[in-house]
Amino acid sequence: MLRTIHIDQITQNIKEMCIEANYYLSEDMNQAVRNASETEKSPLGRQILEQLEENLEIADQERIPICQDTGMAVIFLKIGQDIHFEGGSLEAAINEGVRQGYQDGYLRKSVVKDPLIRENTKDNTPAVIHYEIAEGNQVEITVAPKGFGSENMSRVFMLKPSDGIEGVKQAVLTAVQEAGPNACPPMVVGVGIGGSFEKCALMAKKALTRSINEHSSIAYVREMEEELLLTINQTGIGPGGLGGSTTALAVNINTYPTHIAGLPVAVNICCHVNRHVVRVI
Repeated sequence: MLRTIHIDQITQNIKEMCIEANYYLSEDMNQAVRNASETEKSPLGRQILEQLEENLEIADQERIPICQDTGMAVIFLKIGQDIHFEGGSLEAAINEGVRQGYQDGYLRKSVVKDPLIRENTKDNTPAVIHYEIAEGNQVEITVAPKGFGSENMSRVFMLKPSDGIEGVKQAVLTAVQEAGPNACPPMVVGVGIGGSFEKCALMAKKALTRSINEHSSIAYVREMEEELLLTINQTGIGPGGLGGSTTALAVNINTYPTHIAGLPVAVNICCHVNRHVVRVI
């Protein structure tokens, strides 16, 4: 049945979600940091994790950003095909929500209008928006502010099919090792395998929004997630890059069919906060 949604609802939800994502860590990430504090083998690494926990508590209690880099707003919209939007432009409504969220939430504005001229837009717009059409009459909104300390450490590898699963694993490890302390570990590693050049990157970004307690439903992919997490945590990079047994909190992998001549792999790394909020309206 056709359902009408006024774009003001989109603006209001995006505004609230931008603030929520930057002030409060999701429960799965909160629990992962707490667990890491208890299991970290390095005294210095444990101290770093305890400081991160304290930082999260202060942000929560005082309603201030978890990190000074409040990110570029990345928005995923999964829109039911039986939805009709009224009241104006959907994209304008999304960006208005980002503008209001970053201004009312006193969040740092980090977006520049042109990648080379570098003039700040002063309201953190425009957002990076990804649309998906689905069945039904609901809208699922995911807001994932992405800081660029970790974003800059991400990689795309256009492997040959003969590189196989071992080549994929090596590509992920290469990206993590080259990132080292620059990605603010402990990190969450999003991986996209398959599709095309741009599709694998999008899958890697979307993988970061999956709960770190939820593994892939594909058996070999689930095994690869578990194996890579174990291997990454044996690199010794550790919390803050200062050594230890907790370099990553999770490895989330998404896959998609690809061409017979290719094996695209993208690695999108996120720091320990891995900010994301999901709502359905």
